[in-house]
Amino acid sequence: MTFPTGFLWGAATASYQVEGGVTEGGRGPSVWDTFAATEGKVLGGATGAVACDHYHRYPEDIGLLADLGLNAYRFSVAWPRVMPDGVTTSAAGLAFYDRLVDELLGRDVVPVLTLYHWDLPQALEDAGGWPSRDTASRFADYAAVVHAALGDRVHQWTTVNEPFCAAFLGYGSGVHAPGVQDHDTALIAAHHLLLAHGLAARALAGPGQEFSLALNFAPAIPDGDTPAHLEAARKFDGIHNRFFLDPVLGRGYPEDVVAAAGRFPECVRDGDTDTIAAPIDWLGVNYYAPARVTPLEDPQAPSNCPLPTLRGMDVLPARPPLTAFGWEQSPSTLTSLLEWISARSGGLPLVVAENGASFADTVVDGRVYDAARVNYFMEHLRAVHDALRAGVDVRGYFAWSLLDNFEWAMGYTQRFGLVHVDFETQRRTVKESGRFLGRVARANALGAPADGVGDTRA
Repeated sequence: MTFPTGFLWGAATASYQVEGGVTEGGRGPSVWDTFAATEGKVLGGATGAVACDHYHRYPEDIGLLADLGLNAYRFSVAWPRVMPDGVTTSAAGLAFYDRLVDELLGRDVVPVLTLYHWDLPQALEDAGGWPSRDTASRFADYAAVVHAALGDRVHQWTTVNEPFCAAFLGYGSGVHAPGVQDHDTALIAAHHLLLAHGLAARALAGPGQEFSLALNFAPAIPDGDTPAHLEAARKFDGIHNRFFLDPVLGRGYPEDVVAAAGRFPECVRDGDTDTIAAPIDWLGVNYYAPARVTPLEDPQAPSNCPLPTLRGMDVLPARPPLTAFGWEQSPSTLTSLLEWISARSGGLPLVVAENGASFADTVVDGRVYDAARVNYFMEHLRAVHDALRAGVDVRGYFAWSLLDNFEWAMGYTQRFGLVHVDFETQRRTVKESGRFLGRVARANALGAPADGVGDTRA
């Protein structure tokens, strides 16, 4: 199973999850510093104060990625490191990413930069956060600062990662920073995150630059085929998937979702949807698992799924096999998802910007034998290849994650990395899944021998 010439093979990280160094170089506090310091918000009282110490160990980490044979690194910039108060530029903060990019290029690794992966400067949250329209404008200013510093060397830009999570988990259910619990506020925050994407993409677009955003998808699978079951799937798909995808594609917000979205339309001003629909060069597709849904007898009954607008349906327990996170492993759903996005977007190029699984990994005699993750990657890469064969323009695959890291509200209890991290000693150990993915990347093929590096089969 060969992949297209020039296919990006990479691994992804996020600044707060790996960098540490939260008090160094003039970095200001983020909403995740505040949230993690609040008792009961993160398992085990964990914080990202040290995380993987990537701030100091990035040469080692990039060396591990390059030595595996991966040719791209998707990383995020910490807004509070570059602008401690969300407004004022820090030369020291920019200098870190300047060094990071140079290290990547020196190892022939393509830097794929994400401007926002949820670590909003606390100063901006204090001024209103994403429910405030002004935050979208501040984001465009921040994007311009980073682009001016790195745009001569970075040519792949992702504006916002998973606005669904930042809005609905941060301001709706409150399980992520900043911990607000209000569905109307969450919908407004979602609009401003999408507006921020559009403002940045329009401001920075230029020759030799490619722009995207990354959306997380959970395809809805009904447990029956009656009209009520299909309606349950429509409701979930609307708020989880189409609410974010459609405006980016120039379709505007889906009418069926807006009709159930309370006062949300009041925050959408004339011209906003045109701004959100700024041209992008590719779409980042983050996929982990589908959602199985069922209708309730009362179409107005509250759902067990804490997303805005959802009534009259429930999300069912995931079906085995499961990851350690309890997420369903359904690689064929990735194929159908890529095909659906391609059809809905008119053939927009796609990059699998995140895909991975957590399992309970241990180091034995200096090795991590994570056969379950190897199998996970093998099956999901086959799913990507199936989409390619069906005519979908997929241009890259990024494993989540390069390193075991701070996994948000789950603290350090979930390991997704290609590289095992001992958080006490910061010792790195490449897992068998990392070696496997590296062999696939070197061969640019799955299921065939790679020259001099063994077999890409499990």
